[in-house]
Amino acid sequence: MDEVTGAQLIAEALKSQNVEYMFGIVGVPIIEVAMAAQAAGIKYVGMRNEQAACYAASAIGYLTGRPAVCLVVSGPGLIHALGGMANANMNCWPVIVIGGSSDRNQETTGAFQEFPQAVRSSIYGRPGATYIDIAGDMVNAKIDRASVRFVSCCPAPPVSQADSREITQAVRLLRAAQRPLIIIGKGAAYARAEKEVRELVEVTGIPFLPTPMGKGVLSDDHPNCVAAARSRALLQADVIVLLGARLNWILHFGFPPRFSPHVKIIQVDLCAEELSNNVRAASALLGDIGAVVRQSLALQSTLPMNYYTAFHHISELLPKDCIIVSEGANTMDIGRTMLLNYLPRHRLDAGTFGTMGVGPGFAIAAAVLEQTQKSAQRVVCIEGDSAFGFSGMEVETMCRYKLPIIIIVINNNGIYSGVDPKTWKEMEKMGDMTTIAPPVTLLPEAQYEQVMSAFGGRGYLVRTVEELRSALQESLDNTQMPSLLNVLIDPASDPFKYHLATKNNWEN
Repeated sequence: MDEVTGAQLIAEALKSQNVEYMFGIVGVPIIEVAMAAQAAGIKYVGMRNEQAACYAASAIGYLTGRPAVCLVVSGPGLIHALGGMANANMNCWPVIVIGGSSDRNQETTGAFQEFPQAVRSSIYGRPGATYIDIAGDMVNAKIDRASVRFVSCCPAPPVSQADSREITQAVRLLRAAQRPLIIIGKGAAYARAEKEVRELVEVTGIPFLPTPMGKGVLSDDHPNCVAAARSRALLQADVIVLLGARLNWILHFGFPPRFSPHVKIIQVDLCAEELSNNVRAASALLGDIGAVVRQSLALQSTLPMNYYTAFHHISELLPKDCIIVSEGANTMDIGRTMLLNYLPRHRLDAGTFGTMGVGPGFAIAAAVLEQTQKSAQRVVCIEGDSAFGFSGMEVETMCRYKLPIIIIVINNNGIYSGVDPKTWKEMEKMGDMTTIAPPVTLLPEAQYEQVMSAFGGRGYLVRTVEELRSALQESLDNTQMPSLLNVLIDPASDPFKYHLATKNNWEN
C-alpha cells in the first residue's frame, strides 16, 4: 500500500493548483507541511513574523496572478497574519493562508479537496485572502494514496466583458469631453492590461495619471503622463476614466475641491461593489480591464477617426529615417508631438513665420535632393485640409517629375474644425451661405485625392483605420510615383478640446 501523509497531500494539492511559493514561520503542527511543500517543488521562505510573511505571499499573488501561501500556526500566528490578510483584501491581491490547529477527530479522506476552492476564491471575482484551517492530527495522519480523490487545477478566472450599452455611453462621454483624463490603478497592472491601456492612450491622445501602484503600466516618461501636474489634472478634468482605480483616500474620494463638482466618471472595475463608490459613475463598466478597453477601442474603430487615432497609426508605419514635412494648425501642432524624428534636418514645417502653403514646396525640394543623393529616404508631407488648399496644385509638379512624395491630408472639413455633410446641407437650406456658414468651415469631404489622380499619381480616400494603414503601406512600397491619402476624420475633432493632452499643457 502506497501511504501518504496529510502534509504530503496538502503540498501536492497546492502544487497541482500551480502554487509555487510559500512564506511562513513553522511550528507544531505545520513543520511537516513546509517540509512536504519543499519536497513537492514549492519554494519555502522562512520569515521572522507572520505579518511580513503574509505581505510577501500576497505580493506574489499580485505579481504573478496566482496565489502564494502564508503558512502559520494557530493562535498568535494566525492573529499576526491578519494584518497581511486585511491588506491583501484591500489591495485585491490573492493569497492563501494555511493555519495549523489542534487535533480533531476527522476522517481524512477527501479533506484536501478544499484547495482548488481556496485558489478559486482567492483569484475569481475580486481577488483577496482565503484561509484554510488544518487540524494537527491530519498533518501526520496516513492514508492509502489510491483512496485519495485528486482534483484538477483551478483554471484562470474567466474574462468578462462590460454591457455593450455602457460601452456606448462611455465612448459617447469621451468624445464629448473637453478635458478628459485616464487614471490608471493597480487593477490595470494586476489585469496585465498594459497593451490595451497603451493603445487607448495613444489612439485617443488622452492624458493619464497613474496611482502609486498603477505606475509602470505606461511609462512615467510617456508624453501623455501628467503625474507632474497631478492636482491640476484632477481638478480640471471634466471626464475621468478609472481603470482599476478606486476613489478612496489616495484619490481624495473623488470629492471637491480636489475634483470638479461636475466631473463625470467612467469606471472600469472587476468588482461590482466598487462601482459608483463615493461618486456615482456616469458609465459603470463591470468586467476585465483589458477586455473592456478592447471593447471600447472596437467601438471607437467603427466611428470616424480623430487626429490622435490617425497620427497613432501613421506613426507606427513611417520609417524612422523619413523626412517629415508638416503644416496646418491642428495637424502640425499634434504632429510635432506624435510624429517623431530620429535624425537631424529631417523635419520641415511652418517654422518661425508660421507660413501656410509651404508644405508641397518643401516636400518637392526634399524629394529632389533625395533623388540627387540617392539616399532612398521617403518624403512624407502631412497637411491639414486648409493648408493643402494653399499649394495643392503642386501635385502636378510632383507627378511631372515622378517624385515619390507621400501626401497625407488630414481632412476635418475646416480650419480647426468643420461640419459633417448632413449639417452642411441643412445650412444650405437656410439661405445665403456667406451669412450662415461658420468662417472656419470648408466643403465637407472634399475629394482631394482626385487632384493627385488627375495628374497620374495615386489617390486614396480613407475613412477607416484599416484603409489608412493599407493605403499608407502601399504608398511606402511604391517608389515610382507620388501618392495622396485623403484621410477623413471627425469634423468635430478639435484638439483644442484636448489642450491638456500633454504634460506641458497641464504644467503651464
